[in-house]
Amino acid sequence: MKIDLHVHSRFSRRPTQWILQKIGCPESFTEPLQVYRIAKHRGMSMVTITDHNTIDGAMEIAHLPDVFISEEITAYFPEDGCKVHILALDITEAQHLEIGKVRRNIYDLAAYLNQAGILHVLAHPVYAVNDRLSLGHFERMLLLFQNFELNGARNDRQNQNLKSVLMSLTSEDMDRLAEKHGISPAVEMPWRKNIVGGSDDHSGLNIARTYTRIPGAATVEELSSGIRRGRAEVASHASSPRTMAHNLYGIAYQFYRNKFSLSRHTGKDRLLRFLENSLNCETEPESGLMRRIVYFLNYRKQSRARSGMPDTLLGLIRGETDRLLTEHPEIMEAARESGASPWEQERNWFDFVNRISNEVLSSAANRLLDHLSGGNVFSVFGTLGSAGGLYFLLAPYFVAFAQFTKDRTVNRSILERFGRDAGLVRQEVRVAHFTDTFYDVNGVAQTLQQQVDAALRNHKHLTVITCHDDHLAPEAGVRNFKPIGVYEIPEYPEQKVYYPPFLEMLNYCYEAGITHIQAATPGPIGLAALAIASILKLPINGTYHTAFPQYAKYLTGDAMIEELTWRYMLWYYDHMDLIYVSSGSSAEELAAKGIRAEKIRMIPRGIDTEAFHPSRRNGLMKKRYGITAPVKILYVGRVSREKNLLRLAEAFKRLARVTPDVHLVVVGDGPYLEEMRQTMADCPCTFTGYLKGDDLADTYASGDLFVFPSTTDTFGNVVLEAQASGLPIIVTDQGGPCENMVPNVTGLVVPGDDPDRLLDAMQRLACDREMRVRMGRAAREYMEERSFENAFVRQWKIYEEMEAGAPQAAAAAGGWR
Repeated sequence: MKIDLHVHSRFSRRPTQWILQKIGCPESFTEPLQVYRIAKHRGMSMVTITDHNTIDGAMEIAHLPDVFISEEITAYFPEDGCKVHILALDITEAQHLEIGKVRRNIYDLAAYLNQAGILHVLAHPVYAVNDRLSLGHFERMLLLFQNFELNGARNDRQNQNLKSVLMSLTSEDMDRLAEKHGISPAVEMPWRKNIVGGSDDHSGLNIARTYTRIPGAATVEELSSGIRRGRAEVASHASSPRTMAHNLYGIAYQFYRNKFSLSRHTGKDRLLRFLENSLNCETEPESGLMRRIVYFLNYRKQSRARSGMPDTLLGLIRGETDRLLTEHPEIMEAARESGASPWEQERNWFDFVNRISNEVLSSAANRLLDHLSGGNVFSVFGTLGSAGGLYFLLAPYFVAFAQFTKDRTVNRSILERFGRDAGLVRQEVRVAHFTDTFYDVNGVAQTLQQQVDAALRNHKHLTVITCHDDHLAPEAGVRNFKPIGVYEIPEYPEQKVYYPPFLEMLNYCYEAGITHIQAATPGPIGLAALAIASILKLPINGTYHTAFPQYAKYLTGDAMIEELTWRYMLWYYDHMDLIYVSSGSSAEELAAKGIRAEKIRMIPRGIDTEAFHPSRRNGLMKKRYGITAPVKILYVGRVSREKNLLRLAEAFKRLARVTPDVHLVVVGDGPYLEEMRQTMADCPCTFTGYLKGDDLADTYASGDLFVFPSTTDTFGNVVLEAQASGLPIIVTDQGGPCENMVPNVTGLVVPGDDPDRLLDAMQRLACDREMRVRMGRAAREYMEERSFENAFVRQWKIYEEMEAGAPQAAAAAGGWR
């Protein structure tokens, strides 16, 4: 016997998903006869329909062979209104009427079903239908019911955990629960639970994807006996959020197809034909000749129409769909393939929606950034409003991923209470760190690369998620997505904005079992991280690495743009559970702007004290670059104006006139490189370009003094590297670098806007070898206390505490102060 015990037809009229409610669509649009034909076609021995609180669908096919009447009952715990669904199988019309009288009280309903001898099954037991399900409700259901469903439309991990819990129950467990809740078990041996399976299909697309198999059974009576005796087996091809989303799209299409008689136009419209093949549960075949004629006519018509980019969202989607189907006819062929399995259909549909949404998002993002770059502030709102309509197009996927990750709290409590069995699928801490600078030349990128290495050494599940258009070789701990578009900032041509493929990232985080998200950027990739955390209901922490508002003002010279950037930054970081900052000054700045101080934490950052070490001093400056000056002044970092390098160039030129024994070495690359090279042409100055690894470490150690004049850095990782290499440092009093040294011990601090004081500090250290040596030794000792390994382990403990159910653990420390 093979039977799908949980299938809906068009008589399930009241949708629970808001997206279906929004368009006035019923919960299912499948005709009962379609359910019968599809189930039989997919090998089911018998057929039943379980519509919500009605048997009308089952009655419509009751005259057909191998059919019996069933329904899905909505019941309630009278104490608090928690809603539960129960499948009542093989019932009569009279029994259906009696069920309607008692279903409002789950205790009365369970008593009636047992007294009447009706085979019944608790549907999707760990899914909170109206978000009120708790551990206490689950315990009471263990006492009230013997048969439990592994639901084919729900999270497979939850199904497997449920099965493990049910199979591990003991008589002592049931005695304890009976005493706790004051409920007598419904059966003689209540710890012996039976398992069945059903697809919970609402669109006709996934009927029999999950079903119940009973060896040796051939009749309804033998089916019932086999389930009651625990002989039922569950066969299933596990569902995913993509399965549920495909169902939702299918229901909506079938609704509109009927409402507007779209079937009359499918032979004339290529898009409608594609939708018919992808989303309708039964599609009439078309002749090969007619298909080619229609395709040719539509191609000619659409080709003439494609004379520009439509402005409206609908027009844009229509145009991109037509282009995609024209350039990739294999997509239409895959949808037309009648033998395709449900999981192949959902994969094809996901790929299609992903491609279309990527094109639309890329176009909208380009227009948005063009408006921002041109200062057309009011045009921004129109673009946002138009692109916001895309949310409705993608809503089925957002709903599906959210549904598959809900109920974490109740499921965790069930695991903790009944977690003796080793078969339970426990969730490990898996962190996704979103960044747009992993491959850049800066301290943030280097820190992230070190974190990946530390995670691998300590066997922690950390994945850096980034988006870059270069063809980079895969590496452990990094998932690089191909961007759907790239925007080059006119004022900053070296800096690119990458548009991430949102649906692909969302799907990856779900399938990888990510439990925590860390966002290292408020840019497009950071926005994707925020949206994914919201949809998957994951905790998200943000890192405030860069003073973007100050950068915006520096690049545009517009105070209004700086203010708008601040408003956006505050909105973004206010959605974080915790915000990591690199310095106390950054923390004070965010708190002064309105971010709650208790959410702000200092990053437990460290340095690789083995890689950066004074012992690496090997005369590299002389051997490689021919520098023989006694005092080599070093700058390492991005060669750009916002690093205050104009002040450094001015101060060094004045220093070189009065102190001939100095030589400036600039390590790095950036948009200011060529201009600075020309400015310093008549000075003892060497530009090495970008260095890394041993070359960088040897260069640090072979220098004599490190200068970092930036006023916009929130941390300044290079300051740690220089001190670990035994160099005294000079930094400004603005930003984070001055908090990562000991003033007058490991180096000097100067005002950020005073070139005279910068010159004075450089001259003091250049002329006083004893001071350089003393401060260099102190700098190395200071860094030996800040090992990178210890910093990584401290930060990882925060994730582990949050996963253990203590999201306020870090807050208990009293904030960043």
